[in-house]
Amino acid sequence: MVLLVALDDSEPGWAALEYALEEADDIVVVHAVDPSQSGYGEFAHFGTDSMQERLREHGEALLEQARDRVADRPQQVRTELLVGPPASSVVTHVSEHDVDRVVVGSHGRSGVSRVLLGSVAEQIARRAPVPVTIVR
Repeated sequence: MVLLVALDDSEPGWAALEYALEEADDIVVVHAVDPSQSGYGEFAHFGTDSMQERLREHGEALLEQARDRVADRPQQVRTELLVGPPASSVVTHVSEHDVDRVVVGSHGRSGVSRVLLGSVAEQIARRAPVPVTIVR
């Protein structure tokens, strides 16, 4: 069974990876870098190209951290950096590869923040062609 872990740099994201390690021997960890992210915020003064490069570097560092966390585990763990909106990128990757289930962390937003911000985990669960496990 191949599990895909959609990883972000959050406690629920890392919990999803730990859950997957207990469930399967073949794991793909992905992180999506969204080039359409706004230029506002902490990287805005770098410009769009620099901001996107920093996001990619952060994504690669996150995947390196994941590889370090699983280095002593017996499972086969592969990593891949995706480019695009997180939910769409994960669903596309799942559709194009041999994946049996997706595991994703949820921040547990509710109410107005969930309506305004949306939920990547919920979007993946609704659109993925395979079962999705949401970990909190």
